[in-house]
Amino acid sequence: MPYDYDLVVIGVGPAGEKGAAQAAYYGKRVACVERAEQPGGAAVHTGTLPSKTLRETALFLSGFRQRELYGLSVELKRDMAVPKLLSRKNAVRELEVARMVWNLERHGVPLLQGAARFVDPHCIEVTGGGGAPRRITSEVFLVATGSRPHHPPDIPFDDEDVDDSDTILQIDRLPASMLIVGGGVIGCEYASMFAAMHVSVTLVEGRPRLLQFLDEEIAERLRGAMQALGVTFHLGRTTRSVRRVEGRGIVTTLDSGLEIDAERVLASSGCSGWTDGLGLQAIGVEVDPRGTVKVDADFRTAAPNVYAAGDVIGFPALASTSMEQARVAVCHAFGFAYKRQMSHLYPFGIYTIPEVGSVGFSEEAARAAGLKAVAGRAFYRDNARGKIVGDKDGIIKLVVERGTKRVLGCHCIGARATELVHIGQAVMLLEGTIDAFIEMVFNYPTLSEMFKYAAYDALGALARA
Repeated sequence: MPYDYDLVVIGVGPAGEKGAAQAAYYGKRVACVERAEQPGGAAVHTGTLPSKTLRETALFLSGFRQRELYGLSVELKRDMAVPKLLSRKNAVRELEVARMVWNLERHGVPLLQGAARFVDPHCIEVTGGGGAPRRITSEVFLVATGSRPHHPPDIPFDDEDVDDSDTILQIDRLPASMLIVGGGVIGCEYASMFAAMHVSVTLVEGRPRLLQFLDEEIAERLRGAMQALGVTFHLGRTTRSVRRVEGRGIVTTLDSGLEIDAERVLASSGCSGWTDGLGLQAIGVEVDPRGTVKVDADFRTAAPNVYAAGDVIGFPALASTSMEQARVAVCHAFGFAYKRQMSHLYPFGIYTIPEVGSVGFSEEAARAAGLKAVAGRAFYRDNARGKIVGDKDGIIKLVVERGTKRVLGCHCIGARATELVHIGQAVMLLEGTIDAFIEMVFNYPTLSEMFKYAAYDALGALARA
């Protein structure tokens, strides 16, 4: 018997949408199943876009960018801040949901609402969505159900003032003080955002430094910038307990015995794959205790016709990589020659204040890998556009291999860092050297021009090496 569809995608976030569109573009019969009322997943509703929109709105409302540049004193009206923050977040969400729906419609992909459960490797049952349960068959399935915040058992998430990275977006007021448990990307982003809005922020992180996957110099510069915003750090510390105490709010006790009072607590403890109820184990798909689906290099599970992509397969759990994983999975499933592997280079964008962009080897990782490397730097304070925008502390750092002058890594911190990093990424993808930056003509004044001077600095470091 023929299948109802060639591909059924379960979950319509960044991975699901792009995987469905890729297959439909090549003429495959595709359908999507989404348990929520609207597509978008965490990227649109609770994570990537909402948090980044809140960041931009916070910068505007707080007057952060103008404080030193124009010598202005900006007063934040705390009672108006949250409604303004949430209204902008909701507007962006609605626009992105509409775009995703339009994209599926123009590719002829129906969007079915309901929760999916595998009956066998080629059949799912969809329940909910206002209709009777129905069974749908498909030659291939792509699981792109995303993730949700992990809840450690020792943190009282049932308290209205204890949040995870989803519920923090539903705040109804700006607290006077906030304690953040976890110094990963999400924890650092929210710490800097709330500090910019004059919230007294304390961040507790069990590791000795922030964001250990970053170049150490860049991570330390970020810590200093966040400290200048008013963030208090307790690095190398864990929490012993989090509890409400009458008259003190939420009291967090660290492993050192120190007690910290805060009006609100945000626990940023990582994410778990959202695989509950899918019935994956019953069809032979391996799922670990955190709900993460195991896949091979082609994003295929142990069930040969079932693929998975995005946050549900774990690290790096970025919207950007999720989209590419789904495209590669679909192309492999149907034998399309178009896109058969992920690039070995993918950038990290961290939307802290200041923001950070990073791709490739850090200086420490290059040396640990046995590569002989030097670093070249250019500073925003020496750049005409940097002076115009008032960023005195930003930096572009290139990690360069001795002998070949090949660019091994690019790390940026400061205004537009998440955009600038792609210039370094492009040269690296083409296996270019720092000569490419020296030969390029950059618009003046631009922040991009710093790549030329970082390359010159690297040449000097190579000559001294």
